Amino acid sequence: MAWMASPVLVGLLLVAAPQLAAAATSEVTVKIANFTFSPADLTITPGTTVTWVNNDDIPHAVVETEKTFRSKALDTDDKFSFTFTNPGEFSYFCSLHPHMTGKITVKK
Repeated sequence: MAWMASPVLVGLLLVAAPQLAAAATSEVTVKIANFTFSPADLTITPGTTVTWVNNDDIPHAVVETEKTFRSKALDTDDKFSFTFTNPGEFSYFCSLHPHMTGKITVKK
């Protein structure tokens, strides 16, 4: 009976693997640390969710220059997520520390 489990597992992996790969590419994390966004410049496809995580000891807020998205003040370990549905360039900054900047480019 053990020999029958292998083909079943292989079949499940072949079916699930593409879905897992697609899910992995649709979420990206931007770390906030040492008064920087990392990565500061990012290129993604429509439908991707970007999550900013504050790894600094002080609050930061993520604001897109055209106000497409805006986080509350993020304390240490707080997160903010936004899903990009349209192509374009989205420049953003920390409203508490305006010298902190980044850009998300969404391409089909």
